[in-house]
Amino acid sequence: MTTGVKEILINTNPFEKRVAIVENGRLVEFYVERAKDRVITGNVYKGRVVRVLPGMQSAFLEVGLQRTAFLHVSDVTEPFDEDDDDEDDADNKGRRKQSLQRIQDVVKEGQEMMVQAAKEPIGTKGARLTSYISLPGRYLVFMPAYDKISISRRISSEKERRRLREIVAKLKSPGHGFIIRTVCEGMAAEDVQADMDYLVRLWKSIQRKKEKVSAIGALYEEPDLTLRVIRDLFSTGVDKLVIDSKEEYDRAMKFVEEFMPGLSDRVKLYEGEEEIFDAHGIEIEMTDALEKKVWLRSGGHIVIDQMEALTAIDVNTGKYVGKKSSDETILKTNLEAVNEVVYQLRLRNIGGIIVIDFIDMSKAADREKVYNALKDALKTDKARTNILKISELGIVEMTRKRIRESLTQSLCAPCPYCDGNGLVKSNDTIMMDIYRDLARELKTGVKLTLYVSPGIAAHLASDRSALDALEKRFRKKVLVKQDDSFHLERFEIA
Repeated sequence: MTTGVKEILINTNPFEKRVAIVENGRLVEFYVERAKDRVITGNVYKGRVVRVLPGMQSAFLEVGLQRTAFLHVSDVTEPFDEDDDDEDDADNKGRRKQSLQRIQDVVKEGQEMMVQAAKEPIGTKGARLTSYISLPGRYLVFMPAYDKISISRRISSEKERRRLREIVAKLKSPGHGFIIRTVCEGMAAEDVQADMDYLVRLWKSIQRKKEKVSAIGALYEEPDLTLRVIRDLFSTGVDKLVIDSKEEYDRAMKFVEEFMPGLSDRVKLYEGEEEIFDAHGIEIEMTDALEKKVWLRSGGHIVIDQMEALTAIDVNTGKYVGKKSSDETILKTNLEAVNEVVYQLRLRNIGGIIVIDFIDMSKAADREKVYNALKDALKTDKARTNILKISELGIVEMTRKRIRESLTQSLCAPCPYCDGNGLVKSNDTIMMDIYRDLARELKTGVKLTLYVSPGIAAHLASDRSALDALEKRFRKKVLVKQDDSFHLERFEIA
């Protein structure tokens, strides 16, 4: 469990909201929401099935978003009972076994149905949907169609778990289910009932709206980033919530005083001269979080490569040479890398398949130490993770639950030069392409003009040997002109 000082810093302007979670002076989580790109996870929609794909056991629905959304058969069929789970996995409540039903038997093209966004659109993929609605409140997550009570794993006291389960079981209606959230620990029955009543009223209002509207679209939208963070993350474990906007501060205070009055004295309005993120060093940490290379204190480093299919993390000794044996140097670097890797996964919100390439360890005992250290470090991560045993080559394969875009996807766009590949043709390769095209054109043309990018123009200014050879061979002149708008690899012959 995290100890020490924990703060939530909120920076807002008319175009975006940014939230930094800081533990012991270090940025550990970052959220951004732009006015034109509101988060949709948790939104409830009235949708229409436009395509059923038996081969993928999935359907695509129009729900009023830019792209059709994706519904797998496992998110439509009846869930099965499972062990208690964390509230952050509410959208996967009752994670399904292999379904005995087929998608073509449970949904039909043209059918209208109520669904909820379980995952954000990521890259070229549309949003993932579920037909099992879950509505998060302050203390509970309400599941109208799933009759079960689950409790957050982070509530460790068996006595408290029994008390909360008995309260919810006594108050809830038959057929309704609830997840008891971590922040519910120690709360009175009256507070739990107030949250339950609010969620039931919210569900009824969604149902009424569904009956009234005929068009597809949103029936319920999650609150904006500020209120979501307060609802989900602001608890007694947070020392301060600091907001740099008076208007946003007033909204936050109204919400806190209504739902968590005991924490209202921890909400502060930032009035410093310096920008709030600059004053706390967040901007510098954010810049570092977008870099591929991360240095370790010993002098080693890790390199993080995020790709479409997976994220690869490479551990290197770098400048660190150790003091005794090479085995000790390698083990120390790998153990130091473990904590940094887990920190970076959380900060950058990296999800999906992750491959960690630790430095090769010859001793099985050393590999076991690194594996156990990684397992222990991941216990602090709220996101669901699954980790496989470390191989003899020092490779660890793991998955981390992905709900929203990673930090890189949120803040960056593909390079216009390389289309996100990370590579462009070298100057010599481009020159050989030009050489071949000019050789073809000079057979028929009298005098040609070659239009090139600034980079190739500079290259030709220092080395015209290829053009000189062509001019000598064909006894014709090639005029070179620079076009500042050209991509590095682009050239034209006229």
